[in-house]
Amino acid sequence: MVKEALNAIVTQKIEVTPELIILQVRPDGWELPDFEPGQFAVLGLKGSAPRTPWADPEEVLPDPDRLIRRAYSIASSSVAKEYMEFYVILVRDGALTSRLFALEMGEPIWLGKKVSGMFTLDEVPKGKHVVLAATGTGLAPYMSMLRTHLPHDGGRLYAVLHGARHSWDLGYRSELNTMQQLCDNFTYIPLISRPANEPVPWGGLTGYVQDLWTGGELDKEWGMRPTPSDTHVFLCGNPNMCEDMLALLDKEGFQEHTRKVPGEVHVERYW
Repeated sequence: MVKEALNAIVTQKIEVTPELIILQVRPDGWELPDFEPGQFAVLGLKGSAPRTPWADPEEVLPDPDRLIRRAYSIASSSVAKEYMEFYVILVRDGALTSRLFALEMGEPIWLGKKVSGMFTLDEVPKGKHVVLAATGTGLAPYMSMLRTHLPHDGGRLYAVLHGARHSWDLGYRSELNTMQQLCDNFTYIPLISRPANEPVPWGGLTGYVQDLWTGGELDKEWGMRPTPSDTHVFLCGNPNMCEDMLALLDKEGFQEHTRKVPGEVHVERYW
């Protein structure tokens, strides 16, 4: 078996929380492939790589020379060719994330040279509005979409509905707030599900992403109710959120998009 060498470098690591990081990775001696916002790439580290102290003990030790690989949605703009960015949550018993969290800037990592995925804006007709609903790190592909398309796409409305347990789990919150201030066609609606845990009282919305849809929060911001005739909805994150939203949208005439049957709801089932 040919042993694959680590072929990329960590150029930035932002610790959003002890269990959430933003990693920027650049290729070492090769060029990044072109990709469409919403697609994913594969990261890898050898089994011998150190693990974060936040991780659970490993019951079975992996092969120290073999790459542990997992797919992660790309969060960076497709125009940014210097690096790829990833938004990663710690899985305490996970083989790879426990090692990703131990990385420091300048250290080597493996980055796949192929990108994949159909969770893109390619199937959304021009002029149709776009709702991007996410929980947790399901926000990552939307960051790529917004960073790439929002500055040049004033012909449609965009909205991000982002749910997390706590305010500190709302990654990219500052950037999304700035986007909302600078772009008249963009709306950002965050909410948290555990306000009682906040050290400072949370003044924003509480509950779950589904509540934003049923409560009409987006309707108030847009001044209209999104319908299948004018809006496409993207879902990424917790499977319960995705399935609940699919049920709610189905009642309003939205249909899930597939390769065979075009629809207005696009789902990324990465869990």
